[in-house]
Amino acid sequence: MLRRLPPLNALKAFEAAGRHASFTRAAEELRVTHGAVSRHVQALEAWLGLPLFERHNRRVVLTEAGRTYLAEIGAALDRIALATVRQVERGRPRLLRLNVLATFTLRWLIPRLSAFQRANPSVEVRLTTSNVPLANLMEPFDVAIRGGPDVRPGHIAQPFLTERRIPVCSPALLERLPLDEPGHLRNHTLLHAATLPQVWPQWLQAAGVPGLQPRASVTLEHFYLTLQAALDGLGVAMGPERLIADDVEAGRLTRPFTGPSLPARSYYTYVPELRAEDPSIRAFCTWLVDSAKS
Repeated sequence: MLRRLPPLNALKAFEAAGRHASFTRAAEELRVTHGAVSRHVQALEAWLGLPLFERHNRRVVLTEAGRTYLAEIGAALDRIALATVRQVERGRPRLLRLNVLATFTLRWLIPRLSAFQRANPSVEVRLTTSNVPLANLMEPFDVAIRGGPDVRPGHIAQPFLTERRIPVCSPALLERLPLDEPGHLRNHTLLHAATLPQVWPQWLQAAGVPGLQPRASVTLEHFYLTLQAALDGLGVAMGPERLIADDVEAGRLTRPFTGPSLPARSYYTYVPELRAEDPSIRAFCTWLVDSAKS
């Protein structure tokens, strides 16, 4: 059925003039002249065959018919605008800003991130690594991954992955220097992370060999560097169980001892409360939980 529609520009001019009760303000909003608004309204009135405004010296007032028509036209234009925005958003990648611990990013997140992208092709991931506490983090983010639990005002914290730390090394290193018991660590090089200086002393205490002096010690700036050094056979590192699971399964790293293991802070997502219902954020957090379970 053929629709009988008045000119769109006339409808826009009438709606703006009726909303502002002013041809002048309508002209400013639409970026046209006062005369253009007046001509569009007159053309619409002629098309409808009835007056929509009462003209006074410096103001206009909607007629009863004008008020009724404005309510319908305003709602229709709002629906058109909303439908347009939604359509544009469907074709535009949604940006997801992640701020994640460096070691977690390298050892756990990146090897799995392609699965999230395949399941969510419309989400553009922008990943930044940082070990800065959230209280000191200045750049905006949609999801941050840190240890927890921590209280961050204005943010929702959710755990998704537990963690413990254990000694790990390369299988090739054990072929050269066996590690049958914790005391044998005196024949090895211990790899330390500058950010976690107490991890090895705590483990040696728990293993019953406090004060053990290794053959050598190497301190590296970041935790992920100690894991890479262990992979390359430089020495024995304290490895987070979840972050080394792929390397252990592939035979690149091995656990020389069955225990003990040290408790570590669980991994948490921190999401700004105002962004918590965003579909891309919810999809990523759900994917994290599912990936951690598997």
